[in-house]
Amino acid sequence: MKTALQFILFMIIAFLVILIAVILGDAGAWYFSWLIGTAMIVLVAAAGGILLDAQDARAGRDGEGRH
Repeated sequence: MKTALQFILFMIIAFLVILIAVILGDAGAWYFSWLIGTAMIVLVAAAGGILLDAQDARAGRDGEGRH
């Protein structure tokens, strides 16, 4: 039953996406690239923050061993 409900949900989402694409027409590609670009820049910024925290933690550990 769960699989059937997921299938129905995904079909509804697909129908809505196709409907929006038809309404947007030629501007659809621009909105798609805007959404993908926004998601990518958020992911890159998050990864940069994680790397900075990891570098700070490593520098803190290395600094404690020297004193």
